[in-house]
Amino acid sequence: MIITQTPLRISFAGGGTDFKDYYETDGGAVISSAIDKYIYVVIKERFDKKIRVGYTRTEMVDSIDDIEHELVRECMRLTGITGGVEIATMADIPSEGSGLGSSSTVTVGLLNAMHAYKGELVTAATLAEQACYIEIDVLGKPIGKQDQYIAAYGNLRRIDFHPDGAVDTHLVGVSEDQRLRFGEALMLFYTGITRKADEILTGQKANIRERGSVLCDLKCQVGEIEACLAENNMNKIGRILHAGWGLKKQMTERISNSNIDGLYELALDAGASGGKIAGAGGGGFLLLYCSPDRQQAVRQALSDLKELPFSLERDGTKVIFNARR
Repeated sequence: MIITQTPLRISFAGGGTDFKDYYETDGGAVISSAIDKYIYVVIKERFDKKIRVGYTRTEMVDSIDDIEHELVRECMRLTGITGGVEIATMADIPSEGSGLGSSSTVTVGLLNAMHAYKGELVTAATLAEQACYIEIDVLGKPIGKQDQYIAAYGNLRRIDFHPDGAVDTHLVGVSEDQRLRFGEALMLFYTGITRKADEILTGQKANIRERGSVLCDLKCQVGEIEACLAENNMNKIGRILHAGWGLKKQMTERISNSNIDGLYELALDAGASGGKIAGAGGGGFLLLYCSPDRQQAVRQALSDLKELPFSLERDGTKVIFNARR
């Protein structure tokens, strides 16, 4: 039996520039962090040749081709596992439409578990590359590449996407005290609004060329936030996130709505200095930047929403249990 633990993520700036349609011309960059909320994947051998897959439902099939969970199916194909296994996924948060990168987190976690099941040691770079291949090239999802890399590598990172397809990732240079202070100023609230991220991202992808200047501004914010962290100028980060949310909403009208705008305004009035809807937009989690002394007021203003307490996570995907016969 193998169990992997793979972190979800929050992204602060540069989202959208990790789409191939953008970075193959202009190069992209994001700044993101893993958080201490996870998706777990369990894989174990069966006594027969059947395949059992457990998630929000249960599948029992005789062939890979019959698996309806497309991420499990394609990860099995890529890693060469043909049958005789039970696979289960479990998440700390609502797995669909959260905006915390759950789809790519599942894919990276599945790949890590399956390689470990076969006794193969693979790098974070390989896991991220394989996850991108499955989600973007095989399944044709209208997504970028940042989620796969932060799930594989973990920590607080800047990730650069080059026109030739190469990806560079490096840790943002902050002290442990700075990292803790940064994390303590972040809040997540579940809006209760679920949506299909693919539908929103399809619209965003279609607008990449037309909104090129907006994406350029979003990419510039990566360096701005990196500089704030390096200079210990934490107070400015909220304002950058606020400006970035205004830019992001220009990508497609479906990124926000009157309900989301109303919740965000309540948070600002209560003392948050900035924020955004996590991920594609349209629902899921509302990320806020707020000094600790104003956070209780924000909680009261958003008392109808469920808060998700969290911390920034150092590790990427990892095997937390390995019992191989």
